[in-house]
Amino acid sequence: MAYIPYGLHSVDKKDLRSILKINKKNVYTNGEYLIDFENQTKKYLGSNYSIAVNSGTSAIHLAYKAIHLKQGDNIIMPSVNFIAAYSMAKLCGANIYLADIDYKTGQMSPEKIKECIKKNKLKKIKAFVAMYLGGSPEYVNEFFKLKKKLNCYFIEDACHAFGSSYKIKNKTYMTGSCKHSDISTFSFHPVKTITTGEGGLITTNNFKFYKKIKEQRSHGIIRNSNKHWLYKIKETSFNYRISEINCLLGISQLKKIKKFINKRILLSSKYKKELILKTNLVKSLELENSNLSAWHLFIILVDFKKLRINKNDFIRSMLKHKIVLQQHYIPIYKLLNLKNKKLISFPNADKYFKNALSLPLFNDLTFSKQKYIITKIIKIINYAAIKKRTK
Repeated sequence: MAYIPYGLHSVDKKDLRSILKINKKNVYTNGEYLIDFENQTKKYLGSNYSIAVNSGTSAIHLAYKAIHLKQGDNIIMPSVNFIAAYSMAKLCGANIYLADIDYKTGQMSPEKIKECIKKNKLKKIKAFVAMYLGGSPEYVNEFFKLKKKLNCYFIEDACHAFGSSYKIKNKTYMTGSCKHSDISTFSFHPVKTITTGEGGLITTNNFKFYKKIKEQRSHGIIRNSNKHWLYKIKETSFNYRISEINCLLGISQLKKIKKFINKRILLSSKYKKELILKTNLVKSLELENSNLSAWHLFIILVDFKKLRINKNDFIRSMLKHKIVLQQHYIPIYKLLNLKNKKLISFPNADKYFKNALSLPLFNDLTFSKQKYIITKIIKIINYAAIKKRTK
């Protein structure tokens, strides 16, 4: 049996055939498929503007550029996150403050932002970045209220959450509609719900942000509309362009987004029913918005204190059965070994790191393979629990 990965792309023959359309136009960048993909994602998400780029990392960097994040600006983000949001803020020269998370959701809450501001004695912040770990947009309404109170920008790192939505006052909004945030960013990496191979997306309802991001996407070059051979640069930038081939794949994948998310909902439901409810030593994240999640990840919290096996050995044991588990994520302060006087403690992030694991979850995961995964987890957990009691 082949290894069962934690995540995997779902690209079929139809997707591959769609890419061949590139031969008809013979344009590989900045063409009509880019415009089509941006228009389709804008319509799907309900935002005014949509800008496609070559990665989720590029997306978050351009979001920072749009708000003019610069040296001396204060920005807050979760301590448990992929490194891109941190490294791009550092590239901008900002003062980065990490906030603890809510252990039950794995996400930074508005209360943790307030706690971070208080402990670091911050008088003003430029922005905060909310990362929707696993695909569920939590605390959106509270973030919206906090943004107004603090008079700062609210950026959604929604790289896990394409296709998700949230409710406020019984009304449903798509994540990326930017009805309550300033800018949303997405990733189309192969393990995400839909993929463009590599790619990212930025959405906003702010025309100034849109214009800035469009100008910055291709080295900061602004072409003369009347004389195409002339151009100017207001601000130097990098190459964030996404190719027409990537956009063609994205257009094809977008047609299957509902099918993909429904499959992930079914798989997540089975994990809850057949694993979480069968043992009190394994819990899932407690997400208020789980019914509207994109379910990029299914994260479990294992009470390793009550087991004889530790986390690393648990992962190794699963690997012996050709099941790959993953860690989302190593806290940034641990990853970078951050040590300074200003660094506050992160008790929830520490606990989360000790206990959290991501189970295999992807569009083509069969229910029979999922049952195999669940069976092996329960067997190892029960054996380790018995050994602990009899020791």
